[in-house]
Amino acid sequence: MTVDLVWTPFKTLLRREIARFMKVAAQTVVTPFINASLYLLIFGVSLGQKIEIGNGLPYLAFLIPGLVMMGCLNNAFQNTSSSIIASKFGGDLEDLKAAPIRSWQILAALGIGALVRGLMVAAVTWSAGAVAYYAQFGQWLGFHNLGIVLLFLVLGGLIFANIGISVGFWARNFDQLSAVGGFILLPLIYLGGVFFSTDQLPEFWRNVAMGNPLLYMINGLRFGAIGVSDVDWLTALAVSILALAATFGLAMLSLKKGSFHRW
Repeated sequence: MTVDLVWTPFKTLLRREIARFMKVAAQTVVTPFINASLYLLIFGVSLGQKIEIGNGLPYLAFLIPGLVMMGCLNNAFQNTSSSIIASKFGGDLEDLKAAPIRSWQILAALGIGALVRGLMVAAVTWSAGAVAYYAQFGQWLGFHNLGIVLLFLVLGGLIFANIGISVGFWARNFDQLSAVGGFILLPLIYLGGVFFSTDQLPEFWRNVAMGNPLLYMINGLRFGAIGVSDVDWLTALAVSILALAATFGLAMLSLKKGSFHRW
């Protein structure tokens, strides 16, 4: 089998995933931008002046990286999970059975497509935050280390893309999909340090928060953005890599067990 034959199905599936969410860009990109702007206005600008974080940083600077990661994770999850469950109803998954494409290529195409969407949302969220920061403080919010920011965005986006694949195969309808996103993943994101520092928590709840893997992803990105983190960024990196390996294995298992069943 030639190289073109090996990679053409992968590239076709990847292009389909990107084209799918770009057709509804108002929903997949513009809506998260509006949501992020509201968070920035309410929590960052209006209430932020009354909240002290420490390290001499304004609360708005602390909040922006958390919102950026939250947008990336949410949209990566939504992209793969909705793609899988929509394919169940449309019968598209049956087409993959006859296509000359390997299982890892399917996961890679779905994951990269979701990552592209997550990075787009992260970019517009950061842009909104940078404008809000400039409007309030008269200077642009720069990056402490752009490489670390991109590293954690990629890791977080792929992790949640894999989770979306697994949940998409498990869920039988969009109601179950929404239940997982709303009652499990969203609370984990909110309790992962998007809006607060663990230093502000009582000792018991601080220890509970430290068991949340999302805390490490969010704080890893926050360190890259503003140089401040509740955990060591290398520890955050190790936890994120382990989470990526675990979720990829779970997504592969879900694919092999349920990819070619209509329900």
